[in-house]
Amino acid sequence: MVNSLEVPPYLLQPLIPRIIAGTVTCAQAFGSEIYVGCSNGELLRYALQPDADPTKLDAYALLSQQSHPSGKQIDELILVPCIARVLILCDRQFHIYTLPSLDLVPNAKPVRNVEALAVDHNHLQRPAATSLTTRATSTSANFPTERGKIDAIDLCVIKRSTIAMYSLGEEKLIFTREIPFRPGSLRAQRSGRHLCIATADIYSVIDLVTAQMFELLPVTQVEVTAGTIKPHIVVISPSEFLLLSWTGGSTLGLFITGDGDPVRGTLEWPAYPLSVCLDYPYLTTLLPNGTIEVHSVETQTITQVIPAPDFGEGGKPGLVSCVAGYAAPSSECRDKMRKVKVGLMDDDKVHESQNEEMEEVEEEEEKDADSVRTKKRTRLVFEDNDHSTDVPSVSI
Repeated sequence: MVNSLEVPPYLLQPLIPRIIAGTVTCAQAFGSEIYVGCSNGELLRYALQPDADPTKLDAYALLSQQSHPSGKQIDELILVPCIARVLILCDRQFHIYTLPSLDLVPNAKPVRNVEALAVDHNHLQRPAATSLTTRATSTSANFPTERGKIDAIDLCVIKRSTIAMYSLGEEKLIFTREIPFRPGSLRAQRSGRHLCIATADIYSVIDLVTAQMFELLPVTQVEVTAGTIKPHIVVISPSEFLLLSWTGGSTLGLFITGDGDPVRGTLEWPAYPLSVCLDYPYLTTLLPNGTIEVHSVETQTITQVIPAPDFGEGGKPGLVSCVAGYAAPSSECRDKMRKVKVGLMDDDKVHESQNEEMEEVEEEEEKDADSVRTKKRTRLVFEDNDHSTDVPSVSI
């Protein structure tokens, strides 16, 4: 368990001051790059660039801009570093792009009629491909390194009345099987053999091996206007999910296993969160009033509340989890560095100082040797009735 006192408080830090290519609809980051999708189909790639002035921080700059072939809104970006791929959901189709260059993978046809997309969360946490770790190590952050053989990832494509399962490697997308499911899926998350899926009304969990489904709890426990409450599903650990349910006066967060059993305690919010992100062992949530609450997953207590920042007129904020982490400019090291005057010595004084240091070291080594010999000779005898034991002493 991580001690909350050992973790610095969360801070809001501007990374890209302004985006003029379009309205941002989704974003993801890995290493020293940020990827942004816009409402007009624009795909933006930003990279952390050093400033020519050493007294200034590095900053993210636009590296490339391209348009999705459909010209429609980019709904979701899923980075898969272990195979150096990006899955892009747009106009109910998902396309496969390369990471980090955002090039369409040749001969990879888009999958159509997609309601939701769920990559196995365990596979998203695999170490990144060699081509990406080489780039990542040039930044100040530490990222997972290559394990060797690159395995394919598993994912679920939720369509109108079916759940299609695929395997995706560097070369191609392979269909494996299909499971019937009711229409109306809005959100889904996969962890191993379990798929947690939500409609507008209810959360369910599906065992992808046995194709068994269990209904868990309602998305809202009171009557609300359609579309005002959107389901939230967060993978907490292998085969453990967090589900949010609106009670009418507050929101409850319940931890559920892949078998449908409740675990841990219950989280609670005064309103229904707009965004929920995991940074284990902490959970960050964005509330409608703009404040950000940070909870401990292990104790279910609030550890920090970040006041609502100024998002500007018409701004619609959101929180996004970046599973593999990314680099952010920091002045911490620079602020601790300062110029110090150093006196210079001529060669004779340097040699004289070195000789004195060598003599001091030799004297200390001689003392340590005598001390070691003395310790090895020292014994303690503990007597217990008719038995005696000769035990080396421990000197501190």
